[in-house]
Amino acid sequence: MTTIAENATAKNTGTTETKATEFSSLGAPALYVGAVTHRRLRPREHKLAYRIYSLLLDLDRLDELDARLKLFSLDRFNLFSFYRADRGDKSAPPKSSAKLRQRIETSMRGAGIEPDGGPIWLLTMPRLLGWAFNPISVFYCFARSGKLAAVLWEVDNTFGERHAYMIPVDGDPEDEIRQACPKDFHVSPFMNMTLDYAFRLRVPGERLNLAIDVSDLSGLLLTTHYRAHRHELTDANLLRVFFSVPLLTLRVVGGIHWEALKLWRKGIGLRPKPPPPLAPVTFIKTASPHAIRKGLSE
Repeated sequence: MTTIAENATAKNTGTTETKATEFSSLGAPALYVGAVTHRRLRPREHKLAYRIYSLLLDLDRLDELDARLKLFSLDRFNLFSFYRADRGDKSAPPKSSAKLRQRIETSMRGAGIEPDGGPIWLLTMPRLLGWAFNPISVFYCFARSGKLAAVLWEVDNTFGERHAYMIPVDGDPEDEIRQACPKDFHVSPFMNMTLDYAFRLRVPGERLNLAIDVSDLSGLLLTTHYRAHRHELTDANLLRVFFSVPLLTLRVVGGIHWEALKLWRKGIGLRPKPPPPLAPVTFIKTASPHAIRKGLSE
């Protein structure tokens, strides 16, 4: 696959890393190809890894992408597609699907962040032959100045439910960003609800690095990493990844259930499923990784 050569960035900075202002104003939609790893530490150690790919999309330029690519479509069937109704509050009426940006901005206001029209980028897996399942999608919400103002972590579970965590960003977005929040949404029947999330990420550049740690009162329980490299979002690269990582959605959903069977066989007990939270978004008013509730020991 051909990797994007970020010539504008290299000329201005002398590095291959994309700074926040350059990325938010000059970046192009991209394809990230890499792997996700999970490691559970207690009460039985369990590890898994699988290859995935994601699209990085500018919510203001989706129509341009639809017009440019033959294998990708917006809000209609294709080999690869993205439906705006697939993201955001699932309780929103279908006619609001084209207003995804407005719904994300409403979530920003709920966290005390006033949007000023800056770009909003989405990292998500596309629909493949009309079908998609995204365990997690990430919205990078920029200010017009180029500063990353907030991150929306949107989580889907295998029960058809969705919940999001809107967290502001403090400090220099060129450094590693650390965020945290209490767990408010059921994801796995092998995990308690009284847990805390700690997120680590950087503004996407040539490389993508996301990490999520899950902890209880006894300490770290589970860690997840997504590491990927950036590629141009072209028809040729989409076709290559279609064959190099075949049946992505099916592999993800099937893998979740296969690993669940392994955990059950290791003697890790099932937890009853609680109802989803009434509100579609948990708003965190501080970006401090220490301002979180501590869960009960598992």
